[in-house]
Amino acid sequence: MTALTLSTAAAPGLRADAIVVGVAKGGSAKSGDLVVAAGAEAVDKAYDGGLAGVLETLGASGGEGEVTKLPAPSGFKAPVVLAVGLGAQPDKDASFGPETLRRAAGAAARALAGSKKAAFALPVTDAADAGAIAEGALLGAYAFDVYKENSKDGKDAKKGAKNGKAPLAEVALLGGKPRDKAYKAAVERASAVCEELNRARDLVNTPPNDLNPEAFAAVAQAAAKEHGIKVQVLDEKALEKGGYGGILGVGAGSASAPRLVKLSYTSSKAKKHLAFVGKGITYDSGGISLKPAGHNETMKCDMSGAAAVFAAVVAAARLGLEVNVTGWLALAENMPSGSATRPGDVLRMYSGKTVEVLNTDAEGRLVLADALWKASEDKPDAIIDVATLTGAMMLALGNRTFGVMANDDAFRSAVVEAAEEAGEASWPMPLPDHLKKGMDSPTADIANMGERMGGGLVAGLFLKEFVGEGITWAHLDIAGPAFNESGPFGYTPKGGTGSAVRTLVRVAELAASGDLG
Repeated sequence: MTALTLSTAAAPGLRADAIVVGVAKGGSAKSGDLVVAAGAEAVDKAYDGGLAGVLETLGASGGEGEVTKLPAPSGFKAPVVLAVGLGAQPDKDASFGPETLRRAAGAAARALAGSKKAAFALPVTDAADAGAIAEGALLGAYAFDVYKENSKDGKDAKKGAKNGKAPLAEVALLGGKPRDKAYKAAVERASAVCEELNRARDLVNTPPNDLNPEAFAAVAQAAAKEHGIKVQVLDEKALEKGGYGGILGVGAGSASAPRLVKLSYTSSKAKKHLAFVGKGITYDSGGISLKPAGHNETMKCDMSGAAAVFAAVVAAARLGLEVNVTGWLALAENMPSGSATRPGDVLRMYSGKTVEVLNTDAEGRLVLADALWKASEDKPDAIIDVATLTGAMMLALGNRTFGVMANDDAFRSAVVEAAEEAGEASWPMPLPDHLKKGMDSPTADIANMGERMGGGLVAGLFLKEFVGEGITWAHLDIAGPAFNESGPFGYTPKGGTGSAVRTLVRVAELAASGDLG
C-alpha cells in the first residue's frame, strides 16, 4: 500500500514528483471565483499570489474532484503543482468537512498514478483533518491489476499497476505534526483501516474461479494467524452435522463446498461484545432461478458483505479496540446443477425453522439466517449483518447509499450516525410488520420471498426472524455501493469499493468508548 508520512517541510524545498494543493469556489476581488485553500500559502506566494488566476486561465473552477496540473514555480524541487477542487468555500471561521478532504485527496492520488512521491498541502486544522486526507489518499491510490499482463504470473511487485502505471508510492502529508500523539494516532488509524479496506476490495475484485468458499476461508485463516485473531472454520461435514440447512441448501448445486467462518477478536478491557455477520456468496448465478444475461457478469461481488466483516474484524484487532468483535462469514457459491436446491424445496435452518424456497436467487438471506442464529448463541450486545442483498434497495437508494434496518430505532440511528462519521452514505429504512404476511407459506414456517414491492424491506423482515430474542440487531443492505460499475470518483475506484468497512470499524470504536447509542 502507498506509504504515508507526516511532514513539517516547506513545499518549495520538498523533493517530490508533485505538490498537491486545494482550490475552492468562492469570491475574491483578486482572484474572481477561485480561492486557494489553506495549506497552500507557500505555493501561492511563489506565484506572487496569482495561483488562482493562473488556474482560472487553465479552466479550473474549484469544482469537487476537479484536477488541474501546472508547472511548479522556479526554485521548487517538485516539477508539478496539482490543484484539486474542494467545492464551495466554507463560510467564515468554518473548515472543509472530512469527507470533502477525503474525496479531494483521493482524486489527487488517482491522478498521480505512476508517481513515486507527492506532497499533499491540503487544509489541515486538526488531527481529524490529517486522518481524513490520509484515508482519501490511501484509498484513492488503490488499483487492482494483478491479472493484467504487466503483472508476472499475477504475483509481480507491480500488483495494482494502473494502465501501466503503478499507484502513487508515497504521500507526505504537509501541515501535519509528526510528534503530536493525536496526529500520529490519526494517521496510524487511517493506515490500518485503509489497508484492510483495500484487502476487502481485492477480495471483491478477485474472479470467482480463484475465490471460492474454501479459498476465502483460507485467506481469513492466514490473516487471523497474523493478527492474533481466533478462527474456526466449519466445512461441509461440520455444517451438515450441525444442521445448517440454509448455507448447505445454497451451496448444494456447486462443486465448491460452503464454509462458515468465525473470527474472534477479544480485548481484556472489553465491556461490550459486537457480532458482525457477512453474506459471502462468492459467485451468484441465481441457482435454478437463473439470472438473465446482463445480470451475472458482476456477481463475483456478492461476497462483499463477508469481505467487509472480515476487514472490520482485522482492523479492530490492529487498532487494539477495547471491545470484543466476532465476525461470521457465511460462504457459499450459488450454482445450478442436478444437486441444486429447487424452487419449492423446503430447508430446515440451523434455528430449526423451516423455509420454503420460492426463488433460489433469494439465497443471501438463507446463508445469513443460519449465521445470524449461530451468532445469537453467543449473546452479543448487538449484531450487525452486511449484505449485497436486494436489487430493490438499489432501486430505492441508488448506487452510492446503503440501507439500514434494525429491530431497535435508537440503534438504527446510531449506525446511520456512525456511517456518516465514517464518510459512508446510508439511509434508515423501516421494517413494516404488514409485509410479513407476504412470506406466509402453506408448507413451511416461512417462505424466502414475499411481496415484490418493498422487496428490500421484506428481506430485512426475513432476517429479523433469525435474530435471537432480546438481541439488538441491524441489517446493512449494501447492494448499491458495494461494486462500482461506472468510472472512479473521489477515493472510490471502479469495481469493489469496500463498502461498510469504515462504518463497522466506527461502530466498534463507539462501542469501545461507551458511546454507541
